Amino acid sequence: MQAETPRDRFRAHPESLFLYAVSDDAWLEGRTLASCCADAVRGGATFLQLRAKHATTGELVDAYASIRRELAAQGMARAVPFVIDDDVDAALAAGADGVHVGQSDASCADARARLGEGAIVGVSAQTVEQALAAQAAGADYLGVGALFKTATKPEAADVSLQTLASICAAVEIPVVGIGGLNTATFASLAGTGVRGAAVVSAIFAARDIVGATADLRSVLERVDLSLRS
Repeated sequence: MQAETPRDRFRAHPESLFLYAVSDDAWLEGRTLASCCADAVRGGATFLQLRAKHATTGELVDAYASIRRELAAQGMARAVPFVIDDDVDAALAAGADGVHVGQSDASCADARARLGEGAIVGVSAQTVEQALAAQAAGADYLGVGALFKTATKPEAADVSLQTLASICAAVEIPVVGIGGLNTATFASLAGTGVRGAAVVSAIFAARDIVGATADLRSVLERVDLSLRS
């Protein structure tokens, strides 16, 4: 019997996008990135992305391995899908579950060709046209934003909540919203059709990451994300 792949598991459980934690090492303050990522998963994050824009491919591979070891040490070896941002070489070398690429990064088709059919490939999109193109190229999910102003990605294009809803209505693959999302802004996702929220600073800037992540999940669970007709 053929082994189940990360893509198989994701397709069976698209709800894993619900609380998507995007790592950031800007707020470690004596902590390790591995421990912070593990805390996010312990607190209720359902998906994990390693993002380190200034890291080399080798540094990303090492960081991914370190986080995997920490998750395993805490009994969460394969608790959530775990992808690398942008760097297909790093995802390939690390044996990552997949990669998330932007419009200016490696193309979705290239990522799929290099990582194989078993990998998860996520793609950033800001328009319906980009979303449909990514779906046609084999993307497994879309990250749409930035929805609100954020210091984490100041270069990101702003996307209206109406455009977010239009993208969700246009594609068959699941969509996660990103950009300035936290307990104060989650309610804005109501009725858009997103499958979840991607969060950076609201998790990784917290002193108590486990508690902050649990709070985020609790608030998000009270929002009706289903697409309004």
